[in-house]
Amino acid sequence: QVQLVESGGGLVQPGGSLRLSCLASESTFSFFTTGWYRQVPGKQRELVASITSSGEPDYKDSVKGRFTISRVNAKRTVYLQMNSLKPEDTGVYYCSQRQFWGQGTQVTVSS
Repeated sequence: QVQLVESGGGLVQPGGSLRLSCLASESTFSFFTTGWYRQVPGKQRELVASITSSGEPDYKDSVKGRFTISRVNAKRTVYLQMNSLKPEDTGVYYCSQRQFWGQGTQVTVSS
C-alpha cells in the first residue's frame, strides 16, 4: 500500500505561481509513472501532467508552457510547478500512481 501526500496548494492571484509536492511512503514510487490530476465540482477528474519513471513528462495542452512536472526519486517526491496561473486552473489537485491516490490539495486562482 502506497500512501501519497500532496501539499503546496493555496490561494493565488491570476499570473501567480504555486509549487505542489507529492510525497510517497514507499521507495518503489520511483519505478512507476506518476500523474497530477485536477477536479472541479461537477466535472470529471482530468489528467494535467504526468511523468514516467525515467523522467519523461507529458502535459495537458492547456497547461503546456506554464506547468512543469518533475521528480526527485531520492526524496520520493513529484513536484508540479505552476506558473502564470489562470482562474480556470482552480480545482483540487490530486497525485496518483497506479491505483493509489492522495487526499488532494486545493488550488484557487482568484483576484
